[in-house]
Formats: sequence, C-alpha cells, structure tokens
Amino acid sequence: MDVQTSFGFWTLLPPLVAIGLALWTRQVFMSLAVGIWCGYMIMAHGHPLTGTLDTINSFVTVLTDTGNARMVMFSLIIGPLIALVQRSGGVEGFVGHILRFLERSSAKHSAKNNRKIVESLAALTGLMIFIESNISLFTVGTLYRPVFDKMKIPREKLAYITDSTSAPSNILMPFNAWGAFIMTLLVVYTTGPDKVFDNEFEVLVKSIAYNFYPMVTVALIFVVIWTGKDVGDMKIAETRARETGKILRDGAVPMMDDSVSMLEAKEGAPQRAFNMLIPILSMVVLVPIFLIYTGWGEASGSGTGKIWAALSEGSGSAAVLYAVTFAIFIAMALYRAQGIMKITEMVELSLKAMAGMVNVAILAVLAFALNAMCKEIGTGQFVAGIVSGAIPAGFIPALIFIIAGIIGFSTGTSWGTFSIMIAVAVPIAGNVEGVNLYMAVAAALGGGVFGDHCSPTSDTTIIASMATANDHIDHVRTQLPYALMAGGATVLMYLVLGFVGV
Repeated sequence: MDVQTSFGFWTLLPPLVAIGLALWTRQVFMSLAVGIWCGYMIMAHGHPLTGTLDTINSFVTVLTDTGNARMVMFSLIIGPLIALVQRSGGVEGFVGHILRFLERSSAKHSAKNNRKIVESLAALTGLMIFIESNISLFTVGTLYRPVFDKMKIPREKLAYITDSTSAPSNILMPFNAWGAFIMTLLVVYTTGPDKVFDNEFEVLVKSIAYNFYPMVTVALIFVVIWTGKDVGDMKIAETRARETGKILRDGAVPMMDDSVSMLEAKEGAPQRAFNMLIPILSMVVLVPIFLIYTGWGEASGSGTGKIWAALSEGSGSAAVLYAVTFAIFIAMALYRAQGIMKITEMVELSLKAMAGMVNVAILAVLAFALNAMCKEIGTGQFVAGIVSGAIPAGFIPALIFIIAGIIGFSTGTSWGTFSIMIAVAVPIAGNVEGVNLYMAVAAALGGGVFGDHCSPTSDTTIIASMATANDHIDHVRTQLPYALMAGGATVLMYLVLGFVGV
C-alpha cells in the first residue's frame, strides 16, 4: 500500500488538529504532540498501541537527520551567546547609543516619531541580513528587544517585524542557502526529457520580479510602522502597552526563559556597544564563510565560480551551527581580554543559558516530527494534487500560490513546500500554454513563505518568538492578519497578471 496516496482527505487532519489546538488552547507543545499522534494513528488504521509507539519513535527518528540535529543544537547554544553579550554590558551599551541618538533627535521628532524610527531600524536590519534566516531573526531580536522594551513597544510588534523581514529578504536576495536550495530543485529541469529551460540561476533571478508576497509583506511593515494603524490582536497589544506599559499580556509564556532574556549586565561591567556588536557581526559574517567551507569539497570550477558553487553546495544548518559556536568563542576571548569575566564564570553562565533554552529545543523536535509525519502520510502531495486538474491558464499562478500557502501552513516548512510545489509549478508552466514560467516559480516560492508566516508549527515562526522572548501563539495571532492581507493582495495581483497574459 502506498502511504503517500492512500489516506485522501485524512492526510489534512493531523496538521489541522495541531494548528487548531494551538490557536485555541495556546498550548503549543500539547497541540503538536496531539497532531503527531493523530497522524500515526491514521497510518496505523486506528490501532492505539501501534500509533502511540510510532509517535514515540518519531521523536527519535527526526534526530537521526543531521540537519534537524544541528538545528536542535543551534536552539540550545544560541542561549549562551545571548547571555554572554548581555552579561558583558554590551547590550546596555548598544541600547545607550540608540537612546542617545533618540535624545539628540527629540528636538526634531516627537516620541511617536522616535518610536517609528526605531521600528524602521529594526526592519532595515532584518532586511540587510539576508545570508541566513535564523541569523536574521536572532540578530534583530537580540539587538532591538531591550530598545523596544525601554520604549514600551509590545513584544508582539518586534516579533512581527523580525519574522516578516527575515524570510522575505532571504527569498528576494537569493545569494544564500535559500537560493542554493531552490536551484537544486530547478536544475532537474535543465536536462533530459523533463527539460523546460537552460539555466536554473536565470529562472531564479527572473522569478524575483514576480515574487509579490515578500514585496507586499515588506511594504506593509513600513506602512504599519509609519501610519500606526494596527489590526486585530496587534491593536489590542499596542493599546495594552500604551496604557499599562506591559510589553507582554498577562499570562503570556515567553519562548525564551527569563534567565536568558532578562539577564542584567555584570556589576561594574563597562557599557560598550562593541562587546555586543563584534560577536553578533562575527556570527553573521561567518555564515557564508562556513557555507563555502562545507561546500568546497563538492564544488567544481575555479576562482569566483568555485566560490559560488561552494556556496550552493554548502550545508546551511552546519554553517549556522559553526558560526554561532565560533561567535561564542570570540565573545569569551573578547570579554576575558578586557577582564570583564573569567573563563569559569562564562562557562557556568553558558550552561545556565543552555538550560533556559530546553523548551525551545523540545519545540523544535516536535515541529520536525510533525513535518516528517506530514511527509510520510502525504499531506503535501495530496494538497498539490488538487492543482493537477483542467484549470484555465489565468488562474494557475494564483492557484499555485494558494496551494503552496496551504502546504506551508499545514506542514510548517517553506523549504518542504518549495520541494513539492516546484515539482508542480515548473511542469505546468512548461506544458500549459499561457502560463508564465517565472511567475509560476515565484508563486510556488512566495506561497511557501506565506504559509510559513501563518503557521504556528513553522520553525522560523518559532525562532522569531524565541529571539524576541515573546509568547509563541501571541506572535502567530498578531502576525496572521498582516500575512493574510499581504497574501490576499498577492492573489489579486496573480489573477490580474494571469488573465492579462503577462
């Protein structure tokens, strides 16, 4: 029996249960576990013992994937880096610079405009770090969380800005692991009987012009910042912060433990911004270096061509893990050289910070297990199959975007969605007259990011909540209306251009 095609609409039940329970109960750990259990119960044809044992085994199985294991390790060791830069006084030094800048500009700008400037700086920082999405999330969250807190801007707003600039910048500036991964999906269509085009890089670059969702998402961020017009739960959060000064709602459970997120600088530590900026920037710079390093052995060519090939072949999860590890070593050396902390003190602090990240590591395992179960039961393939019927060409780009969004929402993975939907979009564009190839590819990519933004089981959504020390479901609920607005506008643009025949 073919597992991936035998369960029909039942393949949608597990992710819908997990997502629905998470939004309803705000208990994301329980919700993910129940969703996974439902999936394995379906595959076990309702046998309770088999389904339960398969569920338990799935948590072990996902860690046999080296990429998943690296991301769990990353979830743990990012805590020490954040704790070290806070304890060194570097965060307070950076915050001091920002506040002094705002004081100098206060004669020209009102407090409201100062707030807009800080929010815009956070958004621009997220857009500029397009090397790796997780690095973008942690950099913006770490740098701006204390500034936002001092200005009484709700954590929900920081999480929204952080999350909604990360993936869009990575997909619009694809000189990174995202671009390399997408090209590996496209290269199969450059040769053999399935050939649709000659150059995968050209297709990737030309598709950017039609990738409307990330463009609209970024534009919407700045519209929200400068108009001050919020909707839904974000409006409630803004009212709460403005009237009560509470940056989190009562009863919220921040994704990052207070021992990491609220750590004070060591008494007597100098407040020097470079003590935070050097480790953080080292982490950002080291990611492409380690991408080249991990891909060098598989790369062909010479000179700059081999460097680009190495970037394409490199392991994103390994590069991120190595970069964070070396950033921790750089931070320790920097602080020891200044006499701020002793080695034993920094090691003890790092271990304590890792303990504070255990919840995040567990959540990562649950998210990976749900994604693996959805792949095994065939959720993505079933949803993608809906698009294979006889559909007018004008509808196809919009439909590809919608289906990709549903898959991304259901599975919680944009890259997994790319894997499924590129295999749907490219053949359709190659065989259906009137379908723009670049628009079809863009719709598949943008739809994956859209679904990822909406999903509480997405790894980037989880990490955005962690980086900003925000309640995860609060982040999902406040970001969802903006993602839906950007998604709706994107569908309309694809429909118009699809029927115009662009």
